[in-house]
Amino acid sequence: MIEQIYELYKGEEKSIKRIIADENINLNHMVLNFGETLPVHYSNSTVYMTVVRGVLTIRLDEQQENNYKKGTVLKIPYNTKMNVNNTSNKTLELIVVKAPAPKA
Repeated sequence: MIEQIYELYKGEEKSIKRIIADENINLNHMVLNFGETLPVHYSNSTVYMTVVRGVLTIRLDEQQENNYKKGTVLKIPYNTKMNVNNTSNKTLELIVVKAPAPKA
């Protein structure tokens, strides 16, 4: 078998899982329910954030908070302050790719 196979979380409870972490990329899968957040942090690579379902509420650096619906892909530059929230009553699901992979 040449390919490697990875499984995404299929539940509804809060979940933050690193699916792939290699020399090329980090791929994370996140599920957040109403009112759940990620800790405020700075991006340690270029981040590509895909909204799979729900509505992402995010504040980047000192900008105003913005909302992004299902099907949106955000490209967030390295060293950007990120404040990620789910302020919607729908479950938020994200695929987050960091490329290049951050140095350990």
